[in-house]
Amino acid sequence: MSTIQPKTWFITGASKGLGLTLARLLLALGHNVAATSRNRADLERAVAATADQFLLFLPLEADLTDEDSVGAAVELALKAFGRIDVVVNNAGYGLHGTVEALTDAELRRNFDVNVFAPLNVLRRTLPQLRRQRSGHVINIASIVGFQGGYAGWGSYVATKFALAGLTESMAAETRELGIKATVVYPGPVRTEFLSSGSLTLAQRHIDDYTEAQASLDLHLGTLAGNQAGDPDKLAELIVQAASVEKPPLHLFAGHISWDLAYQKIGEVKLDLAAWKDAALATDFPE
Repeated sequence: MSTIQPKTWFITGASKGLGLTLARLLLALGHNVAATSRNRADLERAVAATADQFLLFLPLEADLTDEDSVGAAVELALKAFGRIDVVVNNAGYGLHGTVEALTDAELRRNFDVNVFAPLNVLRRTLPQLRRQRSGHVINIASIVGFQGGYAGWGSYVATKFALAGLTESMAAETRELGIKATVVYPGPVRTEFLSSGSLTLAQRHIDDYTEAQASLDLHLGTLAGNQAGDPDKLAELIVQAASVEKPPLHLFAGHISWDLAYQKIGEVKLDLAAWKDAALATDFPE
């Protein structure tokens, strides 16, 4: 990878998975990294910064669902580094369960972590980016935030669609302020996402939903540990996107992500064509 200008990055969920891989890469490249985790000691052990990197690394303990906790972490980052150039909303978890089976509490917890926590981060970091008239927000979604046809994953899909839509709208708002935005849609990445510590199963199970069970069995039995996506290469792609003058608003990563995106686009085109006359007839006559 070519030499890039050092920046200050603020990354959530950096004690494992893609967040950890990204933090390690950035430190190796000489960037400043303020990274959050629910447990600071776990984060320090996971990153294991070298002596040279220690001055570049700020481990932060934060409850991302608590805006005051997020605000305190952001203030510490600004005190340490003076600015924030790139914000990466990476923290989140998967929830499997059919729409009928999921409880209100299960759904709300999933949205709290996957949607409202990133909003807490944005409310606390955007004022600094606005003052700077510069910055880049990178929200880590998933291909399921673009192509959502996965039985049993309705809550997780909905959170990632929400994050994608939020990114699009925010990009329109912040463009005039010099703030860029990117939503990343990875395919399956070989991280701990499908482990018991990252994937939550609904307490209620309804036997009639066989497709949902088959999807869960596929993910836990076949895909776990065999995901096609390389987290190191995905981290490099994110750094590359943050280093260009005109980064993409939509960043699809991996062959599976690309294939599913084109599949979805094709299906939408077919629906548009099939229902064109009926749909256009709903306008008032000109």
